[in-house]
Amino acid sequence: MTTEAAATVLAVETQVLVRIVLADYLRGCDYKVVEAANTDEAKLILGESDVKVDVALIAVDLIGASDGFALARWIRENKPSIKVQLLGTISKAATAAVDLCEEVHVLAPPYSHQALVDRIKRLLAIAVRNQETT
Repeated sequence: MTTEAAATVLAVETQVLVRIVLADYLRGCDYKVVEAANTDEAKLILGESDVKVDVALIAVDLIGASDGFALARWIRENKPSIKVQLLGTISKAATAAVDLCEEVHVLAPPYSHQALVDRIKRLLAIAVRNQETT
């Protein structure tokens, strides 16, 4: 597991302006950020690149062949060391998130960027703790 200061965050968001603002803010907090506009781009980054992602921030309402919940399931099955934070509305999240592992939470808008950074820190701390106990 990477230390918090060197952690890499994958930001998956279809809305380019939202993704850019989020990525810029996280970079300002000293995270390495990789951006993807949809599930297919995210899977390419996670499966075919040399980038080691620690936390994936995934919008639940991605446009394309599959949504954020499908990507979260794919990560859980194929890249279980990556911590997932879903970003979206509570109503959609409540129905679709039931079958995801209990570590996956949905952060509903409006959320502050600081709340998101705090959540990333908690996910990284959980990952470190899990690594130390195994």
